[in-house]
Amino acid sequence: MSYLLRSLFVALLVVTVAWADSSSNTLTTRKTQVSIVGEAFHLNGEPTYKGRTWNGHKIEGLLLNSRMVQGIFDDLNPETVAQFAYPDTKKWDPERNTREFVTAMPQWRKQGLLAFTLNLQGGSPYGYSKYAFEGKKPPVKDPAQLLNRQPWHNSAFTESGELRTDYLKRLQKILDAADELGMVVFLGYFYFGQDERLKDEQAVLKATDAATDWLLSRGYRNVIVEVNNECDLNYDHPILQPKRVPELIERVKSRSKEGRRLLVGTSFRGGAIPTSEVVKVSDLIFLHGNGVHDPARLAQNIRRTRKLEGYRPMPIVINEDDHFDFDKPKNNFLAAIGEYASWGYFDYRMQGESFDYGYQSVPVNWGISSPRKKSFFNLLSEITGMKP
Repeated sequence: MSYLLRSLFVALLVVTVAWADSSSNTLTTRKTQVSIVGEAFHLNGEPTYKGRTWNGHKIEGLLLNSRMVQGIFDDLNPETVAQFAYPDTKKWDPERNTREFVTAMPQWRKQGLLAFTLNLQGGSPYGYSKYAFEGKKPPVKDPAQLLNRQPWHNSAFTESGELRTDYLKRLQKILDAADELGMVVFLGYFYFGQDERLKDEQAVLKATDAATDWLLSRGYRNVIVEVNNECDLNYDHPILQPKRVPELIERVKSRSKEGRRLLVGTSFRGGAIPTSEVVKVSDLIFLHGNGVHDPARLAQNIRRTRKLEGYRPMPIVINEDDHFDFDKPKNNFLAAIGEYASWGYFDYRMQGESFDYGYQSVPVNWGISSPRKKSFFNLLSEITGMKP
């Protein structure tokens, strides 16, 4: 090789290495960037579902989504892990779970799904923890009474708040795939029933910083943080409860890399609206529709939220709602878009249903595999105009 060619090769190698993120061996340049303009979401500078309306409702700027929180699930408790065995192999496999999640993502995207919720401490693998774990039908009129029996151990954080490498590897596979597909991830950090796996408040702070810095260091621009799922439920640590959770939202906002920070908010239980203190510090508002059986009431909750002190033009995202009726003229999905709020499908496997049902119940069939899943995606395709 001539001296000139050798020099050019070395120069190219130096540029390539400099462009790469040495801590993760991935390029810091990303394909998908989410931003907020008023009440609308933009991807790469353009509103989502650009120009789309449906039945007189504006769809442009929404992030229609699904709750897929178990994408990196594992159970570190040897006494309970057998509960989550696959029906074919008779054993649990966290790598298979993430692999099949990633395989299913392109089909979700083709049918109009632009976002999904993932959680570093998952969600109840039985839908509603206490009663479902005992094989009973949950009394859904009072979700607060369904908690906190969660003997499984599913946490991307150690007791002292460090990040677990195996969870991060699975997380990176999903976030990278979402970035390639042009999808947004609502990434939850903490989940009630698992937050006590962190020994004290200092561990919660350390975990928050570690997760935020990990996302920033890898250049993810398609991730929006949901600090914790339903902060007004049974959290052990006061800083994860409504009065003090604004401190964690501000903490995430305060960390940046090269002038870039993450968008962030938190959610409250189904049917509740957030406190003004949370609204004031959030970039967007997460609402849940669980327990809201009347679509008119869901619409009313959205309107009430916009009247809260501290509200200014900002997106409202329902990223958890276990009400369906997708074939009926009135349902929670349609009620949300009628108020220009994004809506999210929450599907767990109900008693007696097969492996094909439920995106939250472990083990998960991540395909569009049940009549209920198909009904949701069919309506989603119709509303977005994105049909495979």
